[in-house]
Amino acid sequence: MSKMVTIYGGSGFVGRYVARRMANEGWRVRVAVRRPNEAMFVKPYGVVGQVEPILCNIRDDASVAAAMHGADAVVNCVGVLNELGKNEFDTVQAEGAGRIARLAAKQGIARMVHISAISADANSDSEYSRTKAHGEAGVLAHMPNAVILRPSIIFGTEDQFFNRFAGMTRMGPFLPLVGAETRFQPVYVDDVAKAAVQGVLGQAEAGVYELGGPEVKTFRALMQQMLEVIHRRRIILGMPFFAARIMAGVLDIVKFVSFQLFPNHILTRDQLKNLRRDNVVTEGARGFAELGIEPATLESVLPDYLWKFRPAGQYDDIQNSASNLRM
Repeated sequence: MSKMVTIYGGSGFVGRYVARRMANEGWRVRVAVRRPNEAMFVKPYGVVGQVEPILCNIRDDASVAAAMHGADAVVNCVGVLNELGKNEFDTVQAEGAGRIARLAAKQGIARMVHISAISADANSDSEYSRTKAHGEAGVLAHMPNAVILRPSIIFGTEDQFFNRFAGMTRMGPFLPLVGAETRFQPVYVDDVAKAAVQGVLGQAEAGVYELGGPEVKTFRALMQQMLEVIHRRRIILGMPFFAARIMAGVLDIVKFVSFQLFPNHILTRDQLKNLRRDNVVTEGARGFAELGIEPATLESVLPDYLWKFRPAGQYDDIQNSASNLRM
């Protein structure tokens, strides 16, 4: 009988790529999610019955234990960029990660891969970064042989980074940025999935790996590259941190006084703290080189999914060529 892996958050941005690759490896895949009916798109990743979405609440011991019952390995892809309802940073990223590791150890599961973040820091003033670090500590306390992956900002077809800002270019001639000079090392989502699969298969040594792509660029430079891909001219405005702090504070207050009826999906005070720090691989850290993976470049991937933001969409190049012929 083929082996089985349980992927918590397996229908999310990173999780779906891990699920697809594990199915290609011949493993049975359980995709543990809060809303299985919204994760049915993962079923065609394998043959009939090979990939199955199941209900799981990461905040509940019984639910997490049931999802991993009979599994040979577990992968935790659950994380939140913004707190909403009961899904708070500490509950999901610290307690949730530790819960999965504790129950996996109790069930005798041999391997665990945990997706963290390159900004994980127990001493950070950002709750997101602190809870990511606490989650790592919880994982290692129960599964010392776990593989922990710390990616920089992740890009790919379903990302909430380039898609978000490319969408903003449709709204006017300006593109406002907070932390325009902060450096990032964007990593392709499928490269992160490749690393996770190596961890599941036992092809990666236990420990922490920081994953960054081949290019380190400022936020401003990344947006300039994006604008070139989508064939649009916009004025990039670097917003001062003091002004951004006021805006984030007002948006957070509105979220609080409205009892989250108006959630803050624009900019939170916690996100602002992370935008002050570079998001790049630490010098000397283990990464793709140790895993034998050559990460994809932005240039090779962005045009494949950002074309829809061009003025004429998929026909933009044809339209431009026709305009040149008429000149």
